[in-house]
Amino acid sequence: MEFDTLIHARRSTRGYTDEPVSRELMEEILGLAQRAPSSMNTQPWNFHVLTGAPLDLVRQGNTERMISGAAVDREIKMADHGYQGVHRERQVEIAVQLFEAMGIERHDAERRQDWVLRGFRQFDAPVSVVITLDAELADDTIAHFDCGAATYGLVLAATSRGLGCVINGQGIMQSSVVREHGNIPEDEVIMTCVAMGWPNDEFEANHVVSRRAPTDAVASFVGFD
Repeated sequence: MEFDTLIHARRSTRGYTDEPVSRELMEEILGLAQRAPSSMNTQPWNFHVLTGAPLDLVRQGNTERMISGAAVDREIKMADHGYQGVHRERQVEIAVQLFEAMGIERHDAERRQDWVLRGFRQFDAPVSVVITLDAELADDTIAHFDCGAATYGLVLAATSRGLGCVINGQGIMQSSVVREHGNIPEDEVIMTCVAMGWPNDEFEANHVVSRRAPTDAVASFVGFD
């Protein structure tokens, strides 16, 4: 793909077919993702690719614990107060777009709950890539930035090969479950996961394009004529 086409083709895919994704294709995609830049070439990231029975166990454990009311067990730090201000507005806006596409009414508690559960199940994607950070760099914010770059590289590489994916923090709500069934070493911190597979074109939410703030709202230019 041309670069501009690739950027605009990327979607957060939340509905997948049952078609499996080969190990060979995943290795090819990861090889591209690893070309992401990192501070002084430290490459602090790791990719754990789950499918089949281990991924099913992650889905099951993550969902059961969240339904039971267990405390969130993510290893990454989150703001205690949740999103506020413009960030909250953007969060609500994409939720409205998705629910409208899926025909989920505001009062339909059952379908809204089902949507949340789909997130806990990593949207039933055939593959989950768990991105981890070397624990010795857990407090190094630059390394977090590097992991973000590698994750975006992973998503773009998958998109270039026709796969759909979504960066899915809901899928690691219970990181201890992910660590157990994904055989994640203790010297790595679980940062996020990417659900991945062949997009289901009949799943309406897959066609939603999230809106972006205009450039002049997020960028300043200094020293230009």
